[in-house]
Amino acid sequence: MEIVNAPVDEAVLRPLDAYVRGHSTGDPLHFRDAFLPSAHIEGIRDGAFVSWPLDDYCALFNGSPAPDEKDRVRRLEVVEVHGTVATATMTLIHGPDTFTDVFLLVLVDGAWKIANKVYHRHAQAAAA
Repeated sequence: MEIVNAPVDEAVLRPLDAYVRGHSTGDPLHFRDAFLPSAHIEGIRDGAFVSWPLDDYCALFNGSPAPDEKDRVRRLEVVEVHGTVATATMTLIHGPDTFTDVFLLVLVDGAWKIANKVYHRHAQAAAA
């Protein structure tokens, strides 16, 4: 995972690394390491707003990497830490789609966790 902005404490990056491992392996246990149990993942899917609790989000992954995993790109764009909270923005290129993920992280009991994630899907325009 490439980080574009200035370096931050590695502890803040741990849940983001676990999130990337979840996507790259398809193993939902990595998401459980990354997120607080109360986290929600929200965005627009198929034209409708979705708000998945962590259990529902994890159920979307079958434990196997996506067939095109070797071609996927994930880039951490910005991480900003403000005491016990942080924000991070990540770009994910999955085939014809590019996703912008925005994370809210919180320092809980000495460990950083993702409290919530929202995403925007930039779908490739269909050819005319």
